Amino acid sequence: MNPPVWVVLGASSSIARAFARLAAEDGADVILAGRDGEDMERSAADIRIRGGGKVEVRHFDAADRASHPAFVEALPRRRLNVFLCFGLLYPQEAIERDPSLAEPVIAVNYLGAVSILSHLAPRLAAEGAGAVVVLSSVAGDRGRPSNYVYGSSKAGLNAYLQGLRAKLAPHGVSVTTVKPGFLDTAMTFGLPGMFLVASPEACARACLAYAAKGREVAYFPAFWWLIMAIIKAIPESIFKKLKL
Repeated sequence: MNPPVWVVLGASSSIARAFARLAAEDGADVILAGRDGEDMERSAADIRIRGGGKVEVRHFDAADRASHPAFVEALPRRRLNVFLCFGLLYPQEAIERDPSLAEPVIAVNYLGAVSILSHLAPRLAAEGAGAVVVLSSVAGDRGRPSNYVYGSSKAGLNAYLQGLRAKLAPHGVSVTTVKPGFLDTAMTFGLPGMFLVASPEACARACLAYAAKGREVAYFPAFWWLIMAIIKAIPESIFKKLKL
């Protein structure tokens, strides 16, 4: 039997690199897909040295939605698993100074994810197995003044994934929404208000475990479920007075 294939979308992030390495160590073949070819080639070389499954590099741009059908068509005719971990974050203050910055955040985080997953869905359904793991964010649970444009893009993504999960479940395909709290990544480096920061490797390892268990929604670390449950329970009349 052929080993499983993980298609890692947004493969230049620290979480993606860790996920790809761990998946390969488990014996999976890995397709690194993203825009930074040099970075992905370095990751591929590292995986090959460590041994494990086969690895290859392919160009993928979440914002170039016209290229998504051809990207999916070129994927190997094997059972696919998908780890989607790309994202774009601009500080809310920057978006308020320049509202045009809201568009690329929405285009990448929501439209790009919806586009590529919608093109992948028929392939996954036809194969009758597989896992989709999508890195979302706790920011999508409630619109907070500190990041409501970014949060709205993740909230829309979460609703889409809920529908996709129900659509693919009869075909034996699991869809997992992962909602991490603060992670130590290049995207969050230097942002104010960071606390309880988790490592990218720990998140990647958890994402692989969620896929194996067929989890539907998971907070990482798990205590973020309680934090967000409290935040979501705050009445709107009080919430709008808080500086969150």
